[in-house]
Amino acid sequence: MTRRRLLQELGEQRIPYLSPADPGFQDLWNSSYAGLTLRLAGNLPNGLHEKVQSALVTLQRCGCLLRDLVRVRDRDVFTTVSRILVGQPGYTYRYLDTRLFTIPWHCDGEGQKDEKPCCDAHLMNACKALWELNEFFCSDVKEQTNTRGVKRTHSDSVNSEDMAGDGMCEESAKDRLAEEKDQDDEDSGQGCSHSSPLPVANPGLVQFNVTLINYMDPTAMTQLKEEPYYGMGKMAVGWHHDENLVPLSPVAVYSYSCPAEPKNEGMAEKEKQSKGKELQKVGEGTSKEVKEAGEASGKEEMEKERSCWRVGLKVAWDIHTPGLALPLQSGDCYYLTDDLNRTHQHCVLAGDTARFSSTHRVVQCCTGTLDYIQKRCSEALENLHRDPGKNIKSLVSLLPSTLQHTEDIHNETTICESEPRLSDLMPGKDDPAQASLKAHSSKPTQVEFEWLRQYWFQGRRYTRFCSWWSKPMEQMENDWKEMERMAHEVLRLTFAECQATPQPGLCTIHFSAEEDTQRNKLEHDNLLNLFRVFALKANEFFLIADRRDKRLKKEEYDLEL
Repeated sequence: MTRRRLLQELGEQRIPYLSPADPGFQDLWNSSYAGLTLRLAGNLPNGLHEKVQSALVTLQRCGCLLRDLVRVRDRDVFTTVSRILVGQPGYTYRYLDTRLFTIPWHCDGEGQKDEKPCCDAHLMNACKALWELNEFFCSDVKEQTNTRGVKRTHSDSVNSEDMAGDGMCEESAKDRLAEEKDQDDEDSGQGCSHSSPLPVANPGLVQFNVTLINYMDPTAMTQLKEEPYYGMGKMAVGWHHDENLVPLSPVAVYSYSCPAEPKNEGMAEKEKQSKGKELQKVGEGTSKEVKEAGEASGKEEMEKERSCWRVGLKVAWDIHTPGLALPLQSGDCYYLTDDLNRTHQHCVLAGDTARFSSTHRVVQCCTGTLDYIQKRCSEALENLHRDPGKNIKSLVSLLPSTLQHTEDIHNETTICESEPRLSDLMPGKDDPAQASLKAHSSKPTQVEFEWLRQYWFQGRRYTRFCSWWSKPMEQMENDWKEMERMAHEVLRLTFAECQATPQPGLCTIHFSAEEDTQRNKLEHDNLLNLFRVFALKANEFFLIADRRDKRLKKEEYDLEL
């Protein structure tokens, strides 16, 4: 069910949602949101809060937290939150057509002692503190997963008293342990997250490799959208799944709400006296007045709950299961485990004060690392011969298998869906000549649009804080220029062969002795038309890219926001 259809079906109605003060909150958590685990601030190791919170404030004071330009529903928009990616050196994270480049953890053992530091000592210490938090999350999520697996096994084998429900906060679990009765272990049929046992069977795979740091001050925002389905309040981040993560991998989030500005002592005293008078009136009033006072107290409790930051959860595209709104005190952590990120969506509901979050993830690293793209560049350049004596560069082979190898490598990654690919724009993919053009044009497309351009308008902003990516990207740009020369060489050879064909109407370019002879004889006019199509489509392709670049410059994206 799409968002528009869901809103049409709801009309002016709202789906119910439960908060901790509502009856049935814990039962709903256990039955439909079992993959959610809350870790209260007091359960973290001593001293870790101070380190992490100091690190987050350092990142903000250094100006490292910047808003991203992302693509949402075919529109380029800026995120409401400011962000920075910290993690394994050389890793990237791609979301909403934008690639983020990590600032390294700077943990012990990274880099060589004789290397010049890529950033100042304050930033290095901040990243180290986040690495310590990451190490705690790796071990704690694994422990929580193992414990939950034991509980499930026990619940399946012995039909007796339920143990503390999965995802319950620890204090609430202890209070309810004596009161809870036997419960059916089957899921509710509404996308219950505990129906998938895969992560429980592989607890050793929990190894967060990046954390996305978020910061937002709601008082500085001119307008925040209202949550549309449940009426939960103002949203800092809308409903979403975290994308491009290892399937069924957990997500761990640390929440830090900045202290509110202290009130004027005179104002605080007046509020205290006013509340005292209201309580005195309630004690002397009628039962009706007492009831009205109770309703006012309930509204006050709701306003108090909405003043703090909350995480909202819902079963994806489901209008029958109530949503869940979980308040977060400063220093609280929560885990999204099992298949919760796949079957459910979550949002972040804004509080009254500024807030940081550190969201630790297991991102896909098979194609999104510097090592990967460097190896692919090296493979593509193996077909380029360099003659250092004559300073001449030429193609080693024009065999279709050799040329197509670059295209095969290119297809191993997912490039930006909103940008066209030259290989998709060119007709007749089975012809050897066209295979040569496609193979040499597609690899620069991946390197340019997925890495270089993303770095130029996104990652380059962080070079004033950390220079780790500068040299690798300079080398990648040099590799891209070499691949451009290879593409030009293919065009030059193809055009020259077409012009110098000794037999009228035929081209003598032979791509493979193993291919059928008739297939290797391409008609002269067809090959010239192919060249014209290639040139036309290439021009169209780069015009699209230039338009986006001009839009970025118009928005003054390189300025610190």
